[in-house]
Amino acid sequence: MRYIWMIFVGLLLAMAGILPRLGKHKPAQIATTTSPDDSALRAQPASLRTAASTTLPPRADSVVAFGLAQRGTPYVYAGTSPLTGFDCSGFIMYTFAHFGVPVPHSTALLIDVGRPVARSEAQPGDIVVFTGTATTSTTPGHAGIVISPRGELPLRFVHASSSRREPFVKVSQVENSDYERRFMQVRRVLGPGTGLVATARPKLLPAPASTPPVAALPARRVVAEVAAPMPALPQRLATKKYPTASVTAKKATGNKVPIKATAKKVSAKASVTAKKKATATAKRKVPAKPTHATVKKHRATKARK
Repeated sequence: MRYIWMIFVGLLLAMAGILPRLGKHKPAQIATTTSPDDSALRAQPASLRTAASTTLPPRADSVVAFGLAQRGTPYVYAGTSPLTGFDCSGFIMYTFAHFGVPVPHSTALLIDVGRPVARSEAQPGDIVVFTGTATTSTTPGHAGIVISPRGELPLRFVHASSSRREPFVKVSQVENSDYERRFMQVRRVLGPGTGLVATARPKLLPAPASTPPVAALPARRVVAEVAAPMPALPQRLATKKYPTASVTAKKATGNKVPIKATAKKVSAKASVTAKKKATATAKRKVPAKPTHATVKKHRATKARK
């Protein structure tokens, strides 16, 4: 009991010496910054949580590089996909749509898209429009994307050609070719003043951590149907025996009388019939035809009487 009291008194003295020291030091205040409440944003569906970003026009060199990557794609009338093929306006629409720039799928409408620029000021990413292949054509019939830097000659462009020798996406030039005769206009669709706004794809914000997990779909048991085993084929197929010429002749004749014997019987019957006819004719009393002498004799007999 004495030891217990000694331990209790020692603990009280230790606490009396430590507590005053703790009271002299004040706890340091931690500076915290509160973030804005985003509960309203998180309450919206995930499809509406989009990040605010400015839509800038795509770089012209990116459009040119993407267009050149389609070289070799075959020409297909009204085609708009590298899987099936392109026509001239379908190739331009596909290339600019990859960067969010709306371009019509019609050469007749490309002459009015964007804003016109001089041929000497054409730069990469512009659209060059030509007439049709006929010498008397005055309406838009073909188009391509300029790839030459500004002021460079010849003016080169990438397009989906419909020529018989090279019907695919390729690079051509305006100068010293039939395209110089067919040249109509250069249209600029990238940059300010074109009237076209590139639409950027919205970026979704990450879903909140408190989103409840999606319940797993119940597993469906699929019973596989095992096909019945096929019967084994015989190693040797049965062959059909065809009769020979001698067997066929025997079957054809059978028990019939030979031809020679039949001919003899027919001739014997014919001779018997002829004899019977001759005998019947002889038995008949057919008066003989009177001759000239008989007539004279008959007349003399009548005169005597």
